[in-house]
Formats: sequence, structure tokens, C-alpha cells
Amino acid sequence: MDNQTRVAVVTGGAGGIGSAIVSALRESGHRTVVLDRVGDVECDLASATSTQRAAQTVLERYGRCDVFVHCAGVFDAMPLHDFDLERWRDLMAVNVEAALHLAKAFAPGMTSRQFGRIIFVSSDGHWIPANADFLAYVTSKAALDGIMRALAVSFGGDGIAVSSVAPGLTDTPLSRSVAGDDAIRDVVAAQVLKRRLTPEDAASAVAFLASDGGEALTGQVLTPNGGAVLR
Repeated sequence: MDNQTRVAVVTGGAGGIGSAIVSALRESGHRTVVLDRVGDVECDLASATSTQRAAQTVLERYGRCDVFVHCAGVFDAMPLHDFDLERWRDLMAVNVEAALHLAKAFAPGMTSRQFGRIIFVSSDGHWIPANADFLAYVTSKAALDGIMRALAVSFGGDGIAVSSVAPGLTDTPLSRSVAGDDAIRDVVAAQVLKRRLTPEDAASAVAFLASDGGEALTGQVLTPNGGAVLR
């Protein structure tokens, strides 16, 4: 099996980092499927029913999923004093629970072929949260990395590698609207490498994990953040 026959499913593939991941996987020869509100397979990731139906559509239409990348994520400014359970659950449904529903749907096929890649896009922000407003978002990204490690142990014997890519603050339209350009400049100033992070930085890390070159990596977090957080 080579990349010409591998199907890669990317959630959030219409976004800034997600679209760069789709392009990187296509360039490496994967047949890519964007799973998003607007994509090759349309899906509302906040709905378990819609997510499970979309997974079935992928398998029926494309026959398989060899690489699953969960890049979709929503942000909601929610410090503890503004905690709202319904908003919290909506965010967790997209950022965390959708990843579990889709991994559950795609893992059996990966196991049968003894090959698979599950890659979560988390964030370096859960090591040093920028401010209290990021409570729900930071928690969701930390949860993804915990799930990743658990699944890496579970699927190691099945030929499935599970890892995360945790970018730093990346220059995208969303980050500029949420954090602002001044915040991006401040982060760059604090980085070891004094350059803005681009979506392609995260996409390159994902493409490497999906490649045969990344077959010895599992249970790991790759952190393309310019040295903002040293681990």
C-alpha cells in the first residue's frame, strides 16, 4: 500500500490550518476527504448523529480511511466566572467528542489492514494558557492529547500510530480575529525562532506523521511553535 491508495479524512479541512493540511496530504499523494460543514462530506461535528452518519458516508463512498486527522475546533471565551454548561458541552462536542466518534468508526478498517494513522491537532496553549478566557478551549486540547496517548497504547498492536500536532499561535484569519495582530507579534517576540507561524508549519508536521517516515512515532506530540514552549 502506498499513498496513491490511501484515503485521508480531515475534519475542519476548510479552515486555515485544516486547508493547509489537506493540501500537504494531497501533495504527498493521499486521496483526501474534507469532512466539515462545507466539504466533500458535509457534517455538523457538534452532533453525534451527524458525525456518525458522516463517518458511514465516508466508508460507503470512499471505501476506507487510512489517515484520520481531527483538525476541527471551535473557540469560546469562557473564564470560570462565566462558565456555562451548555456552551462548554457544545465546544467539547466538536473539539473532543467528534474525534472519538470518528476514530471509533475508522479504526476497525485500519486494524484489518494493519495500517493506520490517527492525528489530532491540539495546541501548545494547554502547557502555558495565555489567559483565563481560554479555559474551555485549553481543556479540550489537553483532553485530545490525553486521548491520543490512550489510543496509542490501545492500537499499537494493530499497526495504528496515534499522535498529536500542537501548533503555537498561528497566523490565520481566525487567530487574528480572536487574539489580534498585536498578540501574534508578542508571541513571535517570545519565541526562540523570531518568525510568524504559518498553517503550513502545522501541515508539514501532520504530513510527516502520516508518511512512512513517521511509522516509528506514536503517542507523541509534535510542537511546531517556533520555540514558544520548550519541552
